[in-house]
Amino acid sequence: MKYSYLGRSGLKVSRLCLGTMNFGVDTDEKEAYRIMDAALDAGINFVDTANIYGWGTNSGRTEEIIGRWFAQGGGRRERTVLATKFYGDMHDKNDGPNQGGGLSAYKLRRHLDASLKRLQTDHIELYQMHHVDRHASWDEMWEAYQVPILQGKIGYVGSSNFAGRDLVKAQYEAKSRHQLGLVSEQHKYSLLCRLPELEVLPAAEELGIGVIAWSPLDGGLLGGNALKPIAGSKRASNPERADKHRTQLEAFSSLCKELGESEANVALAWTLTRPAMTAPIIGPRTLEQLESSLRAVDIELNADVLSRLDDIFPGPGGEAPRAYAW
Repeated sequence: MKYSYLGRSGLKVSRLCLGTMNFGVDTDEKEAYRIMDAALDAGINFVDTANIYGWGTNSGRTEEIIGRWFAQGGGRRERTVLATKFYGDMHDKNDGPNQGGGLSAYKLRRHLDASLKRLQTDHIELYQMHHVDRHASWDEMWEAYQVPILQGKIGYVGSSNFAGRDLVKAQYEAKSRHQLGLVSEQHKYSLLCRLPELEVLPAAEELGIGVIAWSPLDGGLLGGNALKPIAGSKRASNPERADKHRTQLEAFSSLCKELGESEANVALAWTLTRPAMTAPIIGPRTLEQLESSLRAVDIELNADVLSRLDDIFPGPGGEAPRAYAW
């Protein structure tokens, strides 16, 4: 496994981040344990989750699975850089009118303490805002974050689904308070979703914020099976998305065959070449999927291959403002 600093922090994390969104949903608890054990053995020390995973009235289930895995001991917690997120509705009637999404000081305190309990730990290395909340000011949010940071409950702060302007505002306000601010931004990014290259990636790179790419295979479209009508696959449930990108996906598949690599691993390897990129999130449903993904960190894509990928999956035209003008 290879490692990278998480943004401008001094914390090193694996260049693949284990996503746990499927745990307790499509992946049962026993298989989730096997995946997490194998990930640690392979050198993946970076594990991402969220309080809402499990979804709906089962929100929190994924954190509970991870907590029970930690409780087995064997250095599992000590070897893991744990990241979780808050913002969404936890379907707790005690939240009253604050039951919906938000980043208020009230939600941060309640949801952090609840996550710590489910995860069976006393600290979280990276506590991330899962979405932007236009109703919560940075005065409120940075002050609210400072309390658990000083208590040792939180190591670093991250964001997710923030625009470039949100990253700039967050860091400006943090600097005025002599705080570190954000060390990471978790963002949807892939060969099929290159819009972040306009604003988010340049802002993150300039501000020293590490980017964590979610959905680097674009919901499975870049996984190699999108054009095959496999029962129960994403292709079978939503063929329109695959058909829309058929020409691109066929060209991509041909290129991957030339390289002798799987489509999924080439897509992940491409993500790792991007500016400010710390790690893409892999979301295996099975141990076999995890083991297959490990190859991605060792794939070297030369300039010619990167150029061909640009031809197949054109970006937005460069960074702003050049992409908007000339």
